[in-house]
Amino acid sequence: MSNATAITPTRAQDFPEWYQQVVRAADMAENSEVRGCMVIKPWGYGLWESIQRQLDAKFKATGHVNAYFPLLIPLSYLEKEAQHAEGFATECAVVTHHRLEAQKQPDGTTKMIPTGELAEPFVIRPTSETIIGAAFARWVESYRDLPLLINQWCNVMRWEMRPRLFLRTAEFLWQEGHTAHETEEEAIVETRTMHKVYEEFLRDHLAIPVIPGEKTERERFPGAVQTFTVEAMVQDKKAIQAGTSHYLGQNFSKAANIQFLGRDNTRQLAYTTSWGVSTRMIGTLIMAHGDDDGVIIPPRVAPTQIVILPVTPKPDTRQEVIDACEALAQTLRTQTFAGEPLRVHVDKRDLQGGAKNWEWIKKGVPMRLEMGPRDITSRSVAVCRRDQGPKAKEFVPKEDLIQSVTERLQEIQDALLARATALRDANMKKLETLEEFKAFFAEGSEGGFALMHWAGSSEEEETLSKDMKVTIRCIPHGDQFAEEGKCFLTGKPSTRRVVFARSY
Repeated sequence: MSNATAITPTRAQDFPEWYQQVVRAADMAENSEVRGCMVIKPWGYGLWESIQRQLDAKFKATGHVNAYFPLLIPLSYLEKEAQHAEGFATECAVVTHHRLEAQKQPDGTTKMIPTGELAEPFVIRPTSETIIGAAFARWVESYRDLPLLINQWCNVMRWEMRPRLFLRTAEFLWQEGHTAHETEEEAIVETRTMHKVYEEFLRDHLAIPVIPGEKTERERFPGAVQTFTVEAMVQDKKAIQAGTSHYLGQNFSKAANIQFLGRDNTRQLAYTTSWGVSTRMIGTLIMAHGDDDGVIIPPRVAPTQIVILPVTPKPDTRQEVIDACEALAQTLRTQTFAGEPLRVHVDKRDLQGGAKNWEWIKKGVPMRLEMGPRDITSRSVAVCRRDQGPKAKEFVPKEDLIQSVTERLQEIQDALLARATALRDANMKKLETLEEFKAFFAEGSEGGFALMHWAGSSEEEETLSKDMKVTIRCIPHGDQFAEEGKCFLTGKPSTRRVVFARSY
């Protein structure tokens, strides 16, 4: 490469544009012909498959089962839960007709005209509480039918005005869990359990440390009693809401009439929850770990964990080198990392070695191995780690590599988590006054997570958001945030600090 870095602009020069260029350079996704929607390409979708597979195992381990519900939701279903409907009203895409008819135009062209107006419009699901609630009402008759622990993997649509690949698109992929319970206590335990699952998954699988906490009343999911969130800091010091879990109380049960015959032989309303994460996780991962040479993917979720690059300077040695690389790949695939067989790929394409090497650097594959005729003779392998510089290389005896490969992958996983944790901790500050707050988030400042005492109203919170483009990301859990103080805005007593940040 002639440039100092593979990606321009760099993170320091223009972080938002760097992000867009990284997604393209890694061949993860592209904008589609439909405004606000994306095509997820094989490398990006492979990452989503890893996330989906590993999260799905966690859901099933906690007693949940998968189902599928309709894409189209009758408008009347949304109208039953007024706060929910109002919260999503501006984001809804609506289907009003069921047929197209060809009509000739005066200039000789043909236009397809919607006809056959529907008796009732359908909303393309922005989320599925209402239609799943209708199903739960049919399925539940007695307390013996509870709890219902359902998850669905699907697409949803929210008419996004400022799209950005993976982070905000009109259509995106996600999972949405929906559960119904006999008691309030059971439902709250479920909400907190899944909140913890998200926290641990981001930390242990994506190597992203998050701050778990509760949303303020203003920031709650429409119709929820409580919303819990996991907030991640990315490299430009902004926050990303990486997953949410909602305790819905009996609000949706009342709207959908989810009733059951209780233990005391009386009719009762169920308590419900919902929780979800989306392909936004991929955007969070890119922004948390990527560098000026491309994506860096933690080994646990990498579609390919190890790529082997045959070095074939002479045509007459090509097949011998490829055979040796394939043999090494087969040996490595017999091992497991984090409970799954190693995902190893031999890149046999007839391309120059430098071009192939940089392609895999930009894609963020955790480990690159190079083997040529001399390496076969010396029984060694050149090992390159993506968490290190692009020119860093270590020559390792092949037998030693085979024995240590999973340890090396774990070292990469741990290094990425340590790096992201250090960034977050260095840019999370306790502040006391409004002046300090304004200076922290002033134009041109570094920014980050401001830990502030807060006892303000929703109206005051909204004013801060409009004036400074800063929001309360969460009321964080944990004793380290609990301390007596005074609200920096109102001067009222406060018992703990909240997290303020700019966000995506």
